[in-house]
Amino acid sequence: MLPERGTIISSKAGRDSGKFMIVVGTLNGNVLVADGKERPVERPKQKNLKHIQLTTTVVKEEQMLTNRSIRHALSDFKADTVKERFECPKRI
Repeated sequence: MLPERGTIISSKAGRDSGKFMIVVGTLNGNVLVADGKERPVERPKQKNLKHIQLTTTVVKEEQMLTNRSIRHALSDFKADTVKERFECPKRI
C-alpha cells in the first residue's frame, strides 16, 4: 500500500540514505519524494517502497507548496531526531 501524500519518510538506500523527505506523489507503484534542497518539488526523486522507512508524521498540504516550506517542516523533524542521536551521556 502506498503512503499518503505529505508523509515524512526516511531513505534506507541510495546516496540519500538516512535523509528525511516528504512524499509529494506516486508514480507506477513508487513514491515521489522531495526535501526542498537537493530534491526540489519541481523534480522529485522516485523511490521504491523497499528503500524507504515510513514515519507516523504527515504534514499539511500548505507545508508542501514551496521548497522553503518543505525545508522548514523537515528541519523541525530533523532537529528532534539528530539531537537524540548525537547527545553525549553525562559522566558521574
